[in-house]
Amino acid sequence: MPPILHSAGQWLYARAENLLAAMLATMFIVFIVQIVFRYLLNLPIGWTHEISVVMWLWMVLFGTAFVVRDSEEIRFDILYSAVTPNIRRAMIVASSLTLVALFTISLPAVIDYIAFMKVEKTAYLKIRFDYLYSIYGVFALAMIVRQLHLCWQAVWGRGSEEFDPTKASSGI
Repeated sequence: MPPILHSAGQWLYARAENLLAAMLATMFIVFIVQIVFRYLLNLPIGWTHEISVVMWLWMVLFGTAFVVRDSEEIRFDILYSAVTPNIRRAMIVASSLTLVALFTISLPAVIDYIAFMKVEKTAYLKIRFDYLYSIYGVFALAMIVRQLHLCWQAVWGRGSEEFDPTKASSGI
């Protein structure tokens, strides 16, 4: 990979992490505001709940699409570590192609549903649901690209390093 693309990718990854951190901070601040208004001021407010739910939805889907690395994904490590590297590569190819097929088949319906949701708005902030759910379309496209990349790497013998259970972690 050319150095300019590598550095651009690193910069974009860092900005995606920054955006994810901003979403988490927003969710936390709104949660504290909700507690203060509900329990200290005895004035329950609903918009804080809406923002918390939206931030959670976007954090999970945006984070999975752009921040979480493949090595941090959940696997059945007992089975995955017990097989040879060639079988491991075959498992990656099979699972990647399956996910690409499922996401690709569902994509037209997903886009159609997101477009349909423009008729609905949230109760308090009046945000159109198509804007809120658009992250799922982005997530689906990112998963298709990611899985095709993983499949390509596995087919050509890259990306399936020897599994070392002593180096397995929770991603932290």
